[in-house]
Amino acid sequence: MPKRILSGNVTSDANDKTVTVSVERRFTHPVLKKTIRKSKKYRAHDPENTFKKGDAVRIRECAPVSKNKRWEVVTDA
Repeated sequence: MPKRILSGNVTSDANDKTVTVSVERRFTHPVLKKTIRKSKKYRAHDPENTFKKGDAVRIRECAPVSKNKRWEVVTDA
């Protein structure tokens, strides 16, 4: 099964080897027919601590690294 890749912005880099990435998705509401924005935060593995708050990054699914980390940072978006 292919791994999902998402694009988002780093919202926090306070933890060691971890960044919090906010991913926004847009979709049309089925009844109201208006565009809705929803965002979700993902904890991603960043082993070299290279990414800082505000950076645009791409994250990919991976095997669990810790209790909350199931994603890894691939590259700049």
